[in-house]
Amino acid sequence: MTLPDATQAAGALDAHRPMLLGLAYRLLGSRHDAEDVLQEAYVRWLGVDRGAVAEPRRYLSRVVTRLALDRLRARRAARETYVGPWLPEPVRTTPSPFGPLDAVELRDSLSTALLHLLERLSPPERAVYVLHTAFELPYAEIAGILDRSVADCRQLHHRAAARIGQDRRRFTAGRAEQERLLEAFLAAARDGDLAALTGLVATDATAWTDGGGRVKAARNPVTGADRVVRFFAGIYGPGRRLTVRRVELNGQPGALIVRPGAGMYALTLAAAGGRITAFHVVGNPDKLRWAN
Repeated sequence: MTLPDATQAAGALDAHRPMLLGLAYRLLGSRHDAEDVLQEAYVRWLGVDRGAVAEPRRYLSRVVTRLALDRLRARRAARETYVGPWLPEPVRTTPSPFGPLDAVELRDSLSTALLHLLERLSPPERAVYVLHTAFELPYAEIAGILDRSVADCRQLHHRAAARIGQDRRRFTAGRAEQERLLEAFLAAARDGDLAALTGLVATDATAWTDGGGRVKAARNPVTGADRVVRFFAGIYGPGRRLTVRRVELNGQPGALIVRPGAGMYALTLAAAGGRITAFHVVGNPDKLRWAN
């Protein structure tokens, strides 16, 4: 391949890179893995007869989806040995590496809460759900990407929506409400105000902490308002000398919290009905390299 050919091929991929990276990330929950998938897709794109490809975006979407599904299937065994809960890798989205997030579907489908729920799905269910819900692709196009029938894709989406639907209703709060609750939570936790914290947290709230065995984190989900409140009051209470930096993570209000001697943690939350229903705390340094 000549240099001009390679430059032209790279240009075609770069034109669609934000969308393709966002697709791979939503399928995998890992920015690192998504970047690897795009690199593999580029190699395949170099080897194809690009003159015969009528729609590069559709072709590349198909390649990226299939490569991501292969990774999803391969990593299941590795996930079984992961220490503690596994949470998606946080991504700073100001600016967004995934392109504009103006559409509600594109922003909401990046949230840590939803990506965590998507881990329940089989790889084909996750692919159909992401392609149809986030990118609004018709079932006929999804069928071509996955080499399945339209009826099969409809059924996969129906099953996926049913499997996550109940819990998805636990994070319906809009951005302004999330912002308010996060600010109030950080202030109450800093002051060790248990009454204020209790008033912010839903009775059936859950805190998920991902340390990957590298930093201090709960090995199991912390459930119930009382346990969640005392857990965070003990970590973030008075005298802890924490540094808190507000950032947008995965299209949602978030915070980076540095605990002296314990490392950095990325915090996002989910909420509904004016209360916090879930906390997602990532401390695994392999997932926070961008923040250092």
